[in-house]
Amino acid sequence: DTDYNPGMPEIQVIPDREKANQRGVTSLSIGNTINAMFGGIKWGKYTGRGKRYDVRVRLADNDRTTPEDLSKIWVRNNFGEAIRLSDVVSYKIKPALFAITRYNRQRSVTIFANPAKGASQEEALNKVHQIGKEILPDNYNIVESGNSQLLRETSLSLMFTFILGIFVAYMVLATQFNSFIHPVTVLLALPFSLTGAFIALLLTHQSLNLYSGIGLILLAGIVKKNSILLVDFTNERRKTGLNVHDALLEACPIRLRPILMTSIATIAGAIPEAMARGAGSELIVPMAVTLIGGVLLSTVLTLYVVPCFYKVMSPLESHTHDAELKEALSLLGELPAQANGAHPGPAIAAIPH
Repeated sequence: DTDYNPGMPEIQVIPDREKANQRGVTSLSIGNTINAMFGGIKWGKYTGRGKRYDVRVRLADNDRTTPEDLSKIWVRNNFGEAIRLSDVVSYKIKPALFAITRYNRQRSVTIFANPAKGASQEEALNKVHQIGKEILPDNYNIVESGNSQLLRETSLSLMFTFILGIFVAYMVLATQFNSFIHPVTVLLALPFSLTGAFIALLLTHQSLNLYSGIGLILLAGIVKKNSILLVDFTNERRKTGLNVHDALLEACPIRLRPILMTSIATIAGAIPEAMARGAGSELIVPMAVTLIGGVLLSTVLTLYVVPCFYKVMSPLESHTHDAELKEALSLLGELPAQANGAHPGPAIAAIPH
């Protein structure tokens, strides 16, 4: 649909400046005369019944209904002489708009439409811009508004939020693990989750819209827990003296159960929303489908890829802090002995047989 609806007939009066100058008639006189005869002017006020009313003067209805009525009007020139209006103007009948619409103080024509079944809003907008470049004259341009403008703004906002979330997550994980390598291992699950989300949207014929974008942001926070469980427990096993390979062989089977439990619970909670068919289902279905596809694929691949990546990147870990930690612990073990005046030495504990 569009708000451009021409069809109302309009009489456009065009002054003939050459003839008007010859007869001493100004364009202002022509405009004022037509305005007074057809539109009416306020001539005075009338007081009656305790109220004051405006008195407007114009031609009677029977004298201002047809284009021929213009020829009956006379206009005064600069010398006070009456000149027939039809001698100094020409007129034509053209279809006109019911109203002139503007957008940002510019005259505009608004087009309203919904994307066809199977087409996304992004595809529709791209097609609109393509057609506009082909058929619009010079000095005409396309301005998106309403849902189209909201789509552009939210797409940029979601992209910025997603990137900022990854950056903040990396800083928090780097602080927790005291490493620059382990956060990369944890965040390795994100590409798999995005791939799973896109595959799920494609299989269910859902579009990448505002709500599926929100699902991607939620997904970025959910899928990292599998990698965190593996990496954290592997680090704890390594602290007991195990090497990387043995620590992974021990950590992965133990952490398999909580990973599967949390992932299955997340997927099961999103299935009812993904199968919704009632009012408002178009809002929650893309988000639920995004979560199901992302969690499912990331869980399966994380169990294989993260341990392998952890082992490959383990030689790049910095052990400077480990040496400092051992030195600090040794100093803490010597402090009680020095406080009692004893000679610092190894602690001896009596273990009953």
